[in-house]
Order: sequence, then C-alpha cells, then structure tokens
Amino acid sequence: MSELHGFLPPLTPTGKSALVPEMPWFYSGTLLTVEYLTDPKNVRAILPPDLELADEHPGAVAMIWADWQSCSTGGAELLDPVRSQYLEAFVVVRCKYEAVTYSRCVAIWVTKDFAIGRGWFQGYPKKLGNIAVTRVFNFGKATPKLEAGAKLGASVAAYDHRLASAVVTLREKSETNGFVNGHKMLHSRWVPSITPGLGNSLDQLISMGGVDAELGDPWMGDAELELHDSQWDELKSILPVEKVLGGYYRELGVTFNGGELIADRSTPTV
Repeated sequence: MSELHGFLPPLTPTGKSALVPEMPWFYSGTLLTVEYLTDPKNVRAILPPDLELADEHPGAVAMIWADWQSCSTGGAELLDPVRSQYLEAFVVVRCKYEAVTYSRCVAIWVTKDFAIGRGWFQGYPKKLGNIAVTRVFNFGKATPKLEAGAKLGASVAAYDHRLASAVVTLREKSETNGFVNGHKMLHSRWVPSITPGLGNSLDQLISMGGVDAELGDPWMGDAELELHDSQWDELKSILPVEKVLGGYYRELGVTFNGGELIADRSTPTV
C-alpha cells in the first residue's frame, strides 16, 4: 500500500497534485492600503465575543489590495507563473485578546484557488473575487512613478458585483505603512463537525506573522474609498466609512513558516 503525500488535499503518492505545497511560503509584492474610521460598534459586531476592541482608535479599519508573487522552497512556481501570481483585497481591523493588541482580517477576496487553500489553513476567511490594482513600473508612460502626485487605483468585485474601489494619490515618503495592519494577526480556524449539532471539530484561535521581511520605502498620501454590498457579500453595511484617514503604498517581501496556537476549543467529535 502506497503512502499518500501533500500538505493540503488532494493527496497522491507523489504529492504533486496537492493544492498547497509544504511550508515555508515566500511572498514578494506590493500593498496599496486605505485606512479609515467606522463606528467602533461595527468593529465590535464583527469580532468573536472573547475578543475586545483595541484601546486606541477602536474603529480603525484598513482596506488593502495586494499584488503577490509567491512560491515554496525551490521556487518551481516562479517558472509556471500561473501558480505563483495572484491578487487579493482584504479588510483588517484591530482587536485585543488577553491584553495584547492584534490585527485581524475580517473579509478577503483572492483570485486563485491555492491562495484560498493557504488562507483557510491560516484562518483567513478567503473567498474568490475579481481584483485589479495599478502596477508601478520604472519605465514608460503607462505607469505611475513613485513620486509625489502619483495616482493608483484599485477595485474588487465578487460574483460580478463591485464591492470596493479606491484611488490613492501619493504625497510623500512615510515612516510607516499605516497602523491598522501593523500587529501580529489573530485569526480563527474552524471546521464544523460532520455530524450536525456536535459543535466544531476544529475551533482554534491562532496568532501568526511573517518573518525575514524585506521592506521597501512606504509612501503615504490622500485616498478615496467607496464600499458596496451585494446579495452575496457584506462590506459597506458591516464596516461603513465614516472618515478616510489616508492611503499608503509599499513594496515588500516576507516568509510565512507557521504560527502559534493561542486557544483550542475544538470538540473531539467526528
């Protein structure tokens, strides 16, 4: 009898068909971020009961567009770029658990299935979407340059419905890339029991962050942001914009190689 291999299904004798390869995973890309304020009651409503609001700016939210190229050890995906390139748009709030402040992703859309698989493993609530963001190149007229006055746009849609669009006008270099997404992530990993009424077979609170980060100089500027709902996705209704704080752009590289189990409430059932 042969042994089956793979980090995530499908498992095969070779492991080549697995949706996601073994960790570590390496990422290179760009982040376009818009930070804004909503009523703290809206953030409270999207958090599990055992998490608290952040002490400072409890209603702060970040809407982030990422343009990623990623791979596993050996970089084979880079030579078949359909397996390495994807975009995502995600919403981050801050929260507190046992006196520690964390960032937490509460909504996210991506363009590839392997990104969904990795995300569910990490506790990101990933869904499939259509995403676009202005890319920055060094030459030609069909690109903004990283300079004062540069304009970058972004959008995300799901099931053919536009959910968010943004324009960021860069003003100057910044010391940070914002503050909302500046902590370790605190996520929930859960899977309901296959037997109805028997709780969650997997119910974990986990923390994680990247390592070996290489960070480009961040830029900051003014931002415009529009949010929408559809019959399949909630965004504007759960975290409406009260005041836009500003926008940021940064190039970066980071490695993910696991996280930390904070609390395990899993029910030992089938």
